[in-house]
Amino acid sequence: MRRILLLGGTTEAGAMARALSEAGTEAVFSYAGRTENPVPQPLPTRIGGFGGIEGLLLFLRENGISHVIDATHPFAEGMSRNAIAACGRAGVALIALERPAWTPQPGDRWTRVADYAAAARALPGDGSTVFLAIGRQNLAPFVGLNHRWLLRFAEVAAHPLRDATLIASRGPYTVAGDVALMQRHAVAHVVAKNAGGRAAEAKLAAARQLGLPVVMIDRPALPRRRSVATVAEVMAWLHGADRGV
Repeated sequence: MRRILLLGGTTEAGAMARALSEAGTEAVFSYAGRTENPVPQPLPTRIGGFGGIEGLLLFLRENGISHVIDATHPFAEGMSRNAIAACGRAGVALIALERPAWTPQPGDRWTRVADYAAAARALPGDGSTVFLAIGRQNLAPFVGLNHRWLLRFAEVAAHPLRDATLIASRGPYTVAGDVALMQRHAVAHVVAKNAGGRAAEAKLAAARQLGLPVVMIDRPALPRRRSVATVAEVMAWLHGADRGV
């Protein structure tokens, strides 16, 4: 019997959940639990971590999971690594629904870096305002730098940065809206994670329009796994798995 665990938290995960629900597929949607008011999904939903590889392995076995779809954020490295390891040990089929990364466009002024610490080192420390568009989980490398900060989280949350303005809002955002936001706060630099997708792409087009430099953090490297870019490809894989393909 086929039973799916969908690891979610992205726009793509929501689309995947709708497709599974419409197909009548037995599935469970899992949120990490970092957002207080997650978007409701058309599938039975669990919220919270699994307790590492061993906890996920136990969940897979106790719930008869036959397939896992990893539709987490491209920077949710820990969850993705745990899924690869647990599925390998349990003999559970795994596929990643992974949005394509952004690529520089004409007029972009990107500095590509490997991680958050490198992004902090790439900033000039001149007291200017930085739109730090990386969420709230990895702000520690920026503490103590000589900058003013513009932060945008999905909800109001504590953070360790001084001299920061926090805006609580959810995407998708518009280019015009992000241009106005950056002008209003006199943003001089943008720091972003290469998350890909359309919901948060507006800030890059806005930076391009304003001629602002962007420090772009590359995605973490993961062990090799099957990965596709669309919901349709995942559904085709599921049907192929049913036939033993």
